[in-house]
Amino acid sequence: MSVIAYLNFVGNTGEVIDFYEEALEATEIKRFFFKDFPQDPNYPIPAEELALIMNASMKFAGGIIMLSDVLPSMKEMADNFIAGNNVTLSVVLKDKDQIKSYFDRLSVGGTVTMPLAETPWSESYGMLVDKFGIGWQFNCTSDEYYYTN
Repeated sequence: MSVIAYLNFVGNTGEVIDFYEEALEATEIKRFFFKDFPQDPNYPIPAEELALIMNASMKFAGGIIMLSDVLPSMKEMADNFIAGNNVTLSVVLKDKDQIKSYFDRLSVGGTVTMPLAETPWSESYGMLVDKFGIGWQFNCTSDEYYYTN
């Protein structure tokens, strides 16, 4: 299992990745863009935001960092963004049942912000804020990229 820092930015994650790539000599950078996902007609993403990063990751000598953009159109999240409150913990496991177990237990008294569901990068991915205000992401993948041991 890995617990990985997950960083969010408002519209400039590509720039952050480029900076960290050079500064940390990062390798194996993966990027998924909002345009790569089917759009929900009930919640359309503005065309100018489709090129923003939905999920990215990079390896460096000290581990892995994951990153994504908060869409500027997600007004409440974007307006409340403060550098420093943009970090969550990402639990990465190969076992889908264990992901669900951790997700269910950590969500008690908290708020599920995205129920567990399949995504292009994960067999089961979800997000929540626990009862202490800590943001968590859960990522079920067999991709060895995410395991540092």
